[in-house]
Amino acid sequence: MANANRLNPHGLKIALVLQGGGALGAYQAGVFQAMHEHDLAPDWVVGTSIGAINAALIAGNPHEHRVQRLRTFWERISHPDPVDMQRLSDRARRNNIWLSTIDTLVRGVPGFFRPRWYQQFALGVPVAPEQASFYNTGELRETLLELVDFDYLNAPQGMRMTVNAVNVGSGELVHFDSTAMRLEVDHILASCSLPPGFPPVRIDGALYWDGGLYSNTPLESVLNGMPQGDVLCFMVDLWSAHGPEPLTFDEVQTRQKDVTYASRSRRHIADYARLHRLQCKLRELYARMDPAERSPEDERELVALGCATTLHIVRLPYSGRDWNMAAKDINFSKGSIDWRWDQGYRDAMRALGHAGWLSQIAEDAAVVVHELPERRSRPESRPPEPDRWA
Repeated sequence: MANANRLNPHGLKIALVLQGGGALGAYQAGVFQAMHEHDLAPDWVVGTSIGAINAALIAGNPHEHRVQRLRTFWERISHPDPVDMQRLSDRARRNNIWLSTIDTLVRGVPGFFRPRWYQQFALGVPVAPEQASFYNTGELRETLLELVDFDYLNAPQGMRMTVNAVNVGSGELVHFDSTAMRLEVDHILASCSLPPGFPPVRIDGALYWDGGLYSNTPLESVLNGMPQGDVLCFMVDLWSAHGPEPLTFDEVQTRQKDVTYASRSRRHIADYARLHRLQCKLRELYARMDPAERSPEDERELVALGCATTLHIVRLPYSGRDWNMAAKDINFSKGSIDWRWDQGYRDAMRALGHAGWLSQIAEDAAVVVHELPERRSRPESRPPEPDRWA
């Protein structure tokens, strides 16, 4: 507990926000390992798609088993490499990744998904909604039931967990939250059901797809449901909003995916900061009112607004060397999975070593974003600038 006391001396609530990104999600597992080694257990974990799977493996297991459960899952779904990837040239490594990606498309991923052979969906023939996909995720269901203790996940004293999915019929984003309902394996599968690859999942009569279709920015759940008190939020981004101009077909596809799935957190944070300032102004105006005109109900509503709190966001962006390949999110080769895990661990260790959230900040700061510092540099911690973040 010494690490926890040093890195969180004021007992801030800890949130972990995990994006969707397929095979890139191994980076998130490495980030959590570093947090785990520093006794920074999340009070709340929010995930979409592969982030929902990692979230379930964390929230659905006791403290001492979480990293091992993550390791078991990622080892199970990775393809063994025919040679040591570290000994190959960049060109040979890129070719090996292409072969691994083709293998994924043709044979699927053990413990995750398998192709639907001889199915009519690909021919344009109507099928049952739950079969309207190229792959079957039955093996993922079995894997989750084996590695996640859903009774533990839903225990009253357990970690709060939120996963996002899209209602196929209404097109609305739905937040499945363990504080409001019992979460089961179907809620996790629904958050991972990216069409047309994976089938929708039916919950209480409604069909659901991957939440990343609507928004791959689970941070919105934290901003909308901020608990009372200051919060330390680790936000793991798997897609880059910024990138070079694409020159080849593969680079165009890569950039398209990055733009589509990149975090929209900057806009959400700017909106939250503006709302926070308005709430603080309301408090100031209320304080100037004649005491005879105030009411207990008004007091309670102002307290509920919570403008006296600060949200610290530690942003951990994946910047892996995937050779600008559009298929990076379905590259499940063991060498790539291990490399991403290791990079997530190293990046998180660097962020924890700097611990920018321990720096002095303005008392009225709504949000302070702590960017991952460059190696051998001091951390950058700053409140968002509305015009810059909008």
